[in-house]
Amino acid sequence: MSRKKIAITGIGVVSPLGVGREYFWRNLSSGLSGFGAITLFDTKGLDVKIAGEIRDFTPKDILGAKNLMDLDRATLLLLCAAKLALGDAGLEINETNTLASGICVGTTLGSLHSISKFDRESLTEGPRYVNPSIFPSTVGNSAASRLAIRFGIKGFNATISTGMCAGLDAIDYGRDAIELGRAETVLAGSVEDLSLQIFLGFYKLKYLSGSTGGCSAPLCCPFDARRNGAILSEGATTLVLQESKAATGKVLSHILGIGSCFDPAKFYRYNPKAEGMISAMKLALDDANLSPKDIDCVFANANSTKDADYIETKAIKEVFGSHADKVPITAVKSVLGESYSVSGGFATVAAIEAMQNGFIPATINYTHKDPHCDLDYVPNIGRKADLKRVMVNAFGPNGANTCMILGGTRP
Repeated sequence: MSRKKIAITGIGVVSPLGVGREYFWRNLSSGLSGFGAITLFDTKGLDVKIAGEIRDFTPKDILGAKNLMDLDRATLLLLCAAKLALGDAGLEINETNTLASGICVGTTLGSLHSISKFDRESLTEGPRYVNPSIFPSTVGNSAASRLAIRFGIKGFNATISTGMCAGLDAIDYGRDAIELGRAETVLAGSVEDLSLQIFLGFYKLKYLSGSTGGCSAPLCCPFDARRNGAILSEGATTLVLQESKAATGKVLSHILGIGSCFDPAKFYRYNPKAEGMISAMKLALDDANLSPKDIDCVFANANSTKDADYIETKAIKEVFGSHADKVPITAVKSVLGESYSVSGGFATVAAIEAMQNGFIPATINYTHKDPHCDLDYVPNIGRKADLKRVMVNAFGPNGANTCMILGGTRP
């Protein structure tokens, strides 16, 4: 039986680079950094005071002013991305298509702030005096459930919590649902918000640039010899997935192949042999029935951590062989930061826009070459390119590895 051709027909994005496709791409393609001073919480006493925070976020401008009071930041980010995606696809959910529409959201830390707030009240005031309006937001699938309620979507509703791969894994789940006939339309989303609890978790693990002390200011410079950690970020993306021949809107891209491999090493450490990364890329190529030479650009996972960027370079060399030094590799996290579950969503949106516009965004802050990272990282200045097929990578130190290959629709 031949496989269905799955298309992406709508994009919604809320990011530190802007809200909506147009602003996101304009700022990404110009190399504008999304980092700035943190205003959401007090950073007094911390060595790191910057992040990829979404500025001037006003959900009522997108969603209207009604029924927003009890929604946490992560949910609001996702709802805004979903509203933008539905508008981009020209899609209205109604009684004729609601049961054939499903939702899958990738998020891992999205409810942590609400959990912390709820538990604090329980411990300080007593369980009898907690605010019941906070409780629904403490469960992991809260954002996806609120999305279904807001837009009247009655098909399947799933939440994927696989860390840095969750955004791509949600797309994979949505693609499978359409292929298996469980849905005709899927909203595949991803979301993480910025909160003190999440920030301190990464900060105390010394995962953030600048968190190890010293006089150096935090810097996100993937593949650069100076890299010493990531800059934390937040945001949300939503993609509208449909079978290509039944698409109700303009086809923006096609999902050609996806591969996943779980490859645990030590706790919160990447496998130095890159076996999971290598397997995920090979599985994606096999799924797409493509060879490495068919890939026009790689949107890397690279987040400016010492091990991850080197290991990904190693994996690309293993998979691409003699073609490795010929394929452009770009790291959008150089301007977007590490947004955990939504990282794959951001990279997917960037990849689709790159194919649509014939332009590869640059890896910025690349000035000091690392002899172990010696491929073409599109340093500092973006370039025009005819992109027909691109690879998007997402890898995490928890052992999760996912790779997706997209096809363009430019004439």
